[in-house]
Amino acid sequence: MLETSARLLRLLSLLQQHREWPGPRLADKLGVTVRTVRRDVERLRELGYPVHATTGNTGRYRLGAGAVMPPLLLDDDEAVAVAVGLRTAASGTVAGIEDTSLRALAKLEQILPSRLRHRVATLGAVTVAQHQPGAEVSADLLTTIAAACRDHQRLRIDYRSHDGTDSMRTVEPHRLVHAGRRWYLVAYDLDRADWRTFRVDRLRPWTPAGPRFTPRVPPSDDIGAYASWSVGVGRYRYQARFTVYAPAAQVAQRVTPEAGVVEAVDDDKCTLRAGSNSLDGLALHVALLGFDFTVHEPAELVEQFRTLHARMGHAIQPLPGGD
Repeated sequence: MLETSARLLRLLSLLQQHREWPGPRLADKLGVTVRTVRRDVERLRELGYPVHATTGNTGRYRLGAGAVMPPLLLDDDEAVAVAVGLRTAASGTVAGIEDTSLRALAKLEQILPSRLRHRVATLGAVTVAQHQPGAEVSADLLTTIAAACRDHQRLRIDYRSHDGTDSMRTVEPHRLVHAGRRWYLVAYDLDRADWRTFRVDRLRPWTPAGPRFTPRVPPSDDIGAYASWSVGVGRYRYQARFTVYAPAAQVAQRVTPEAGVVEAVDDDKCTLRAGSNSLDGLALHVALLGFDFTVHEPAELVEQFRTLHARMGHAIQPLPGGD
């Protein structure tokens, strides 16, 4: 399949170089038979490319109008997925790529077969992006960090923590994590001798990148879950564990990755881990989810719930005429 796709790509490239190609000459260029060229031409037509042919002993092929763009060797679902991704990127949290995404989408739509152009246009016409406040990051910053992750190069970064403290850190970058409204970098912090999760919008890397390093064993097989725990639980003074008596999927709809980590126990209940510097904040957070729950830890939070239970019981005044 890979060999066939590469040959189709080469065939389209050749067809774009000349007005017409005799069949035998194309076969010679591709190292195949004339019969294979005919089959490949049919395959291109099935993909929506206007390849015209003349009959005769040799046959001649040329691309029709509208086929001057680079070839798109994607099936229908793949093409629609790319279009949806570009449209989403145009309203996302990566600064500076909105116009680029729209230009790329316009070019993509030019070379889509008409049946797919209609699907993409319909989707765009009825879709409205919901504005979700979040810190924007530049595409250049993301690509710089991604390259350091790929090449296993240390980064020196200026970082501002959530309490406004500035510091210079030397890290071994591992993965970028996109949490919907924010981007995070999971990295080994050489100054703290431990794994840390950094908000990308709060860091500025020094250039050029530092020396190469040997990758360490990551802190978890699921880096996305680790990042959620790190920003939603691990960095707080109080780290709580609850059993929530509702399906994990329902609870996850009300708990953002920054607010906690939801893990299914069975079909009817799940574990919620959340963190806060305030016991009252933790209590209020889980109580307002709208599900029954049991608090397990920390001990200070269990005692705080007892205090709140007594306080709220005293707050309810007897009904008129009651005991």
